[in-house]
Amino acid sequence: MYAAVIVEVLGPTGEPKHKFDGHCYDISEGGVQFELDDAIPSGTPIRLNIELPGALATDQQRRDVRVLGNVVWRDESEPGPVRMAAVFSRFAFSEDRERLFKHITSGKFSRAA
Repeated sequence: MYAAVIVEVLGPTGEPKHKFDGHCYDISEGGVQFELDDAIPSGTPIRLNIELPGALATDQQRRDVRVLGNVVWRDESEPGPVRMAAVFSRFAFSEDRERLFKHITSGKFSRAA
């Protein structure tokens, strides 16, 4: 299942420099694969805001997860959006990690491997 993602490229002091909208899939506790119209070089620090697929927002709980990480690879071999992957370095808040873990272990989604 695809999920909406906002990816912000971070500058040397952690300030957002560029913002891209895309979609992601293969979400795990340690990283994510995503697609954007523009390529981001490997090694670039990023902040991701991932809208969890199938999650319902309530007054008590958000349906997104915010994480920081680095782009680890990109594939520009196909025409269209650029496929990339990021490894997570830390979650914005501990609640984000807990929310993601609960979501991916809920039994609603199949494991890819």
